[in-house]
Amino acid sequence: MTSLDPHASLAADPIRPLKSGFSSSLSPDEFRGLFRGHPAGVAVITADTGEGPVALTATSVASVSAEPPLLIFSISSLSSASGVLARADTVVVHLLDAHDLEVAKAGAARGVDRFDQTHRWSRLVTGEPVYLDVRAWVRCAVIDRMDAGTSTVIAAHALQSHIERGVDTDVHGDALVYHNRTWHRLGNHSRIES
Repeated sequence: MTSLDPHASLAADPIRPLKSGFSSSLSPDEFRGLFRGHPAGVAVITADTGEGPVALTATSVASVSAEPPLLIFSISSLSSASGVLARADTVVVHLLDAHDLEVAKAGAARGVDRFDQTHRWSRLVTGEPVYLDVRAWVRCAVIDRMDAGTSTVIAAHALQSHIERGVDTDVHGDALVYHNRTWHRLGNHSRIES
């Protein structure tokens, strides 16, 4: 993907549209199996468009650019939060570590009130729901959306952040990773080279 201009549309980006009619394609199960062995960091994304707060757990968050500060993530149309996230002008992306496992599980659970524990979250002065005491969060303005299969890819410009538990260069941290349908904690024991 090319660098995103926060004022440009993804539609104007030189990404080629998906072609239909390929002679071969992986099945959904083959594709899931491929990525099951590819670990990913865990984030929870929250938003509120006036109908109440929503949250979902995502492993698709990636930084795109530092200047300007841009990130992307995708949301499945099957998520109960997808409608609100598809309309939200701003979102909060929570970057989690192993201490935030319960927040990650709540965002991934079906049919639960992700905001029933009122002591676990608050609202920013700008109105977005934010989970308290997570490793870090970043408030973002949504700058573009692109339909991609059964998901929507969202590009966002970072506006404000808070780091509760920073990670120094020589410290392993306690990164929360999702791999092969299981939560994992990265730590010094998992380092294979420095």
